[in-house]
Amino acid sequence: MSALSLAIGRTPRSAALLDAPPEGVAVVAVQPVSRAFAPMLREGRYDLSEMAIASFLMARAAGLPVVLLPCVLAARAQEGSLLCRADSPLRGPGDLRGARIGVRAYSQTTGMWLRGVLAEGYGLAPAAMRWITFEEAHVAGFRDPPFCTRAPEGASLEAMLREGALDAAIFGSDAPADAALRCVFPDPAAEAAAFRAAHGFTPVNHLLIARREVAAARAEEIARLLAALAASGAEVTTRAALAPALALASAWCAAQGLIPRPLGLEEIWAGTPERFA
Repeated sequence: MSALSLAIGRTPRSAALLDAPPEGVAVVAVQPVSRAFAPMLREGRYDLSEMAIASFLMARAAGLPVVLLPCVLAARAQEGSLLCRADSPLRGPGDLRGARIGVRAYSQTTGMWLRGVLAEGYGLAPAAMRWITFEEAHVAGFRDPPFCTRAPEGASLEAMLREGALDAAIFGSDAPADAALRCVFPDPAAEAAAFRAAHGFTPVNHLLIARREVAAARAEEIARLLAALAASGAEVTTRAALAPALALASAWCAAQGLIPRPLGLEEIWAGTPERFA
């Protein structure tokens, strides 16, 4: 039987596995790992792949043949990813109504979490701002909402922010550290703590998914891979532990037009072998 193919990014949670892949697994290191998401969802290029939570929920809503596994590969507070120029007149997120906000894609998971925070904490629905996107969604066929505009071909998110063509921008884990830029949230650590207090978890960015037929036919091998990922530092957990994050992400994806309606937990886990409970 051929080796399981796994697309994953290099982080502290995966470095040990990338440096010493387990027997029977062909690891494909992808940087940035987001470049693996569309090939996985559109072509089934890999047996398993790291996947952004919003993209997985969109794939599940679209009926794509992938299943979720209880393995967290990236989770972090999101507030520090929303930046503006240091000389911006923005005093805080409450000033973002009508603002031009750049984001790699409207479907980007960091953007999903931050739009939820803005709606829940500041009364700012997504349509209250103007969203400038640079890429399409990983799930084929999705169209950005009408309050989004595609950036000019070849434009750079960071350059547009620095030049003043954007009022704010959402970055992923690659947020630039530069005195010329600052966080829109005056105290992002306090905002992150408030989110955890309200919801009981740190936002999940990336999980692990598998092609449905692979998960059904090769569950034993996948179990061994999950053990290797846990040894590397990934958070191999349970469905129950992930329930709060999945439920809120599903509700916020629906509210933001990423999926037609919230998905229940049974729908989210449909097709995942019962041994991965």
